[in-house]
Amino acid sequence: MKYYAVIVAGGSGNRMQTETPKQFLLLKNLPVLMHTLKAFAQSDYQPLIILVLNKNQKPYWLRLCDEFNFRIPHTIVDGGSERFHSVKNAIDLLTGDGVVAVHDAVRPLISTKLIDNSFKQALEKGNVIAAVQSTDSVRMLSENKTSALKRNEIYLVQTPQTFTLDVLKKAYQQDFSSYFTDDASVVELAGYDINIVEGERNNIKITHPIDLELAELLMKN
Repeated sequence: MKYYAVIVAGGSGNRMQTETPKQFLLLKNLPVLMHTLKAFAQSDYQPLIILVLNKNQKPYWLRLCDEFNFRIPHTIVDGGSERFHSVKNAIDLLTGDGVVAVHDAVRPLISTKLIDNSFKQALEKGNVIAAVQSTDSVRMLSENKTSALKRNEIYLVQTPQTFTLDVLKKAYQQDFSSYFTDDASVVELAGYDINIVEGERNNIKITHPIDLELAELLMKN
């Protein structure tokens, strides 16, 4: 059985109000993406790491690896026009029996405990996605009307989203749809039920400038 980590790094940085893509911004004196790769490299499952990157960003990433003496082994794959195509480019390279964790490059605070539990549970169940239960009241807006939803039935989805390779390959044979917001939605439309594993509050996605500041504080603690 082989284990893989597909790290999806295609962000443009627009919402960070910076020209530098958010995965390359410094977090505790190290690019965000390097923190993410380090977390998976420390997993007990020792997954092979596949980094999906915009091909135009590859030279910059390689320069950063030299500058920071970053030597964690990983394979770089060209990203696609949508996240769906980026993930597909990565899994098309994989063969045999395996378990694949797909993770956002800009969730650098993920723990090895969550990574290891995701691999373990996916191997047993076929798939698991990290998610945390909503602590806020939630309302749905439809046709200009709002309605309350049951908070205890609402989960906020994170990554990693982890699947056996055969399930993921079958799911990604589908044509792209705008319905696909993450890997779970792709797998679900292929006919599989999705399982949840408890995520982590600290496993934040760095999207806005304040997220980087919060990540700094969380790492200090």
